[in-house]
Amino acid sequence: MKLGSAFDLGDGGPGGWVLLHGPELHLGSRPDKVVPDLAGWKRERMPEALGDEDTPAHYDVPPDWACEVISPRTERVDRGKKMRIYRRDGAGHVWLLSPLLRTLEVYRLEGGRWVLLETYEEDVKVRAEPFDAVELDLAAIWTR
Repeated sequence: MKLGSAFDLGDGGPGGWVLLHGPELHLGSRPDKVVPDLAGWKRERMPEALGDEDTPAHYDVPPDWACEVISPRTERVDRGKKMRIYRRDGAGHVWLLSPLLRTLEVYRLEGGRWVLLETYEEDVKVRAEPFDAVELDLAAIWTR
């Protein structure tokens, strides 16, 4: 919600993004079907995602950012298959959020490889790419 307010709506932040909860993505030539917990596109890449009766059932445009909420049940797929698909299709950033460990891992795609920029722990306030224009309080996430 905090990211959506600042980046999707532009309240107290730069705007310019379309952020969706649990969108179905069909990526690649097969296609591979994935559903990130959260995904974001720079608005100029996803103008039709604004939600009306014509909104598609799935999207085939890779996100600029994806966030996976890690759980023991999903961790292998989130860290393995999904990260490979996002890398192949050029998603610029991936966040892996673990409520159990209370960590946020921030990855950036560079030269076809994931680079871990930072692992944030516990109740810190962070400015994490690609949303570093706004401070995010992780304590607010863990209490949900």
